Amino acid sequence: MPRIVVVSPPFLSHARPLAELSRALRENGAEVWFACTPSFEWLARDAAAHFVPLAVTRNANTGVAEETHQDAEEAARLVEFLEATRQGPVRTLVTQARHRRSDMLADPDGVLDELAALDSRLRPDWYLVDQLSYPVTLALHCLGVPYATFCPGHPSYVLSGPDAYFGVPYDWPHALCPGPAELPELLSAARENDRLFTALFGEFVHRRAQDRPTPARAFGLTSPYAVLYSYPAFPWLPRPAPGPVSLFAGHTVTPSSRLDDAWRKRLEALRGEGRRIVLVALGTFLSARDDVLRTVVHGVLDHMQDAAVVVAAGGRSHRLADLAGERAAVMPSVPQQALLEHVDLMVHHGGNNSFTECVRAGVPALVLPFSSDQFSVARDAERSGAGVVADPNAAGPAEIGDALEALSITAGPRVAELADQVCERGPRWGAERLLAVMRERAPVRSA
Repeated sequence: MPRIVVVSPPFLSHARPLAELSRALRENGAEVWFACTPSFEWLARDAAAHFVPLAVTRNANTGVAEETHQDAEEAARLVEFLEATRQGPVRTLVTQARHRRSDMLADPDGVLDELAALDSRLRPDWYLVDQLSYPVTLALHCLGVPYATFCPGHPSYVLSGPDAYFGVPYDWPHALCPGPAELPELLSAARENDRLFTALFGEFVHRRAQDRPTPARAFGLTSPYAVLYSYPAFPWLPRPAPGPVSLFAGHTVTPSSRLDDAWRKRLEALRGEGRRIVLVALGTFLSARDDVLRTVVHGVLDHMQDAAVVVAAGGRSHRLADLAGERAAVMPSVPQQALLEHVDLMVHHGGNNSFTECVRAGVPALVLPFSSDQFSVARDAERSGAGVVADPNAAGPAEIGDALEALSITAGPRVAELADQVCERGPRWGAERLLAVMRERAPVRSA
């Protein structure tokens, strides 16, 4: 029975799929320890995994970003990020690149020391680490212990070659493709981050683990054994050079519970005389863009007469309370996975979980990307036929309503076919293949 430590950052959208994988690994015979912030001990408990507290970043998001306790500096960055999203893709990505310099390697020595102590105590056979937890990957590299990588977002987070840069979409959706004059600033910021962090990683390895090789590129540091992607294996995706085994699980979060009586009654009332239901959720950070949520709700209510809407409004639900009524439910949070089994369309931000959950459930989506890898995900949604894309800062209610109406007509067959393909895989499939790689490529640890 292999002993595996799953290391998760303190972000719910990352911790939840890692907890699902922990469950699947355990059900396939592994002894699993879930290492994360104490706020997520409940995820380990639900997965029947052992729990060990571990802090890997000073950022956090336990469900609604604006309501998660942050220090003053982190809170100010969140406000600046949200303001940048109003100025379009390039300004947002450049802002994120600048923020990355402040928080990506906040305490590499502390992370290495904590992991070294954990490793000495538990002596796991393997680790499974989030690709975006770079301090953890750097620490495991320095310790020389075997680890596999989990890619929680778009597969391009695992760099495909020398011309790929972290924070630059591999492709753009048609509705948000920047002009040639905008891209140089983004590419310059991404290249500078690549240079700065590679130098920082090299200095750290030289100082803390001189016997270990220096990473050629900081953002290219990943498992040499296996990368598990929570994403469909689209044929057009950029792939890294031969090296680690690539495992495309399709999705890693599945419905964990049925809707309770209150939700069933709410949906029954919203559906009324055969109304379609549109689910709207922009993720734990971007629910703060209540202006966009309001536009989307008006798009449904004013331009889709036979439709109702359910909105996850986060900490801004009070600002949208006036929209609630016979055809609209405005809630701080919703059971998104379970609801997808009962709705007709969704509007989301292009987050990996939302995209793959929609694909798995066969629900067509209107994607409104704001930041990070969401532009790459949105491009895949329109290319695969799983959805259409609009500019969240430019689309008005009429455009939103028209896009949803067109989507409901054109997307059905392609979405159903894609759902069948994705449902063949999932967290259990990923865990089985990952354990097979671990058995085949297991390095020998010293006693």
